[in-house]
Amino acid sequence: MRAAQYRGEHRITVDEVDATEPGPGQVQIAVAYTGICGTDLHVLHGSMDARVTTPQSIGHEMSGTIAAVGEGVTGIAVGDQVTVMPLDACGACPACLAGNGHVCQRLTFVGIDSPGSLQERWTVDASLVVPLPASLPLRHAALVEPLAVACHDVARGRVASGEHVVVVCGGPIGQLIALVARATGAHVLVVEPNAERRALAERLGADTLDPIGADVPAVVDERTGGAGADVVFEVAGVPATALSSPHLARVRGRVVMVAIHAQPVPIDLHRVFWRELELIGARVYERADFERAVDLLASGQVPADELITRVVPLDDTQAAFEALAAGDAMKILVDVQGARA
Repeated sequence: MRAAQYRGEHRITVDEVDATEPGPGQVQIAVAYTGICGTDLHVLHGSMDARVTTPQSIGHEMSGTIAAVGEGVTGIAVGDQVTVMPLDACGACPACLAGNGHVCQRLTFVGIDSPGSLQERWTVDASLVVPLPASLPLRHAALVEPLAVACHDVARGRVASGEHVVVVCGGPIGQLIALVARATGAHVLVVEPNAERRALAERLGADTLDPIGADVPAVVDERTGGAGADVVFEVAGVPATALSSPHLARVRGRVVMVAIHAQPVPIDLHRVFWRELELIGARVYERADFERAVDLLASGQVPADELITRVVPLDDTQAAFEALAAGDAMKILVDVQGARA
């Protein structure tokens, strides 16, 4: 079979490799599409070399069909459409025992710590498989994983119908958070300096604001009658937005830290104290978030085609990574084996 493999030194090659047959409790998936995300770019740029074995296929935003099942697998049949929740928890650490396996203290993130979905046949534990309705196009289903991130973020923020939500950054995850918050019934403002991203957010139903030269807290106050936003999502991942996000929230509002800040950054704890704000961390997702994402895509509440910039063949994987790194796309899918379902 063919696989796109990370080789280190910013290189991905497409190679002929042996497929791994499913063992007991495992399934083999014929991967249809794999999406590329910011985490994958971190891998390509060498930031996760301590975790990634080379050569190795990476990728975890995917859709496909079951090609084979191992001994003891029930409830999953060859031909079923599926995606994968790529979190392999130990089941024994304090986090797992408390019911928080998605932030397991010894978590294996499949597609980083173990091989991922940029290969024609991908073998994983059956427990990681999430069924898809046959009516959901596999192209759209490749968005389930990033949409599950947004569902988890919105759930962590406890967004309720009628609330005012500010999303700081209109990148892929910011756009998805805005969509999920709107599906929950919230009023959404996306703060984004890039005109194309603002235009996309507006097409998807959100209000937008260019922060360059704007008094963002004043605009938020005007929208909310002077109160401030009920929930603020910090998705930009830069020190300036981490510092300013608490200034957009109402008394006892919630500030959800979505972006990964690789280094410690300043935050206005006086504002947190003064307004009794909640600072909430949000990392990955739980099974319920995946199921919610599937429902949103299957019902058409998330217009997948608006978010998919283009689809490329497996041979163009390296170029797709480079285009995404250059800011030349919202979401690029790799058509792993020509499936066009």
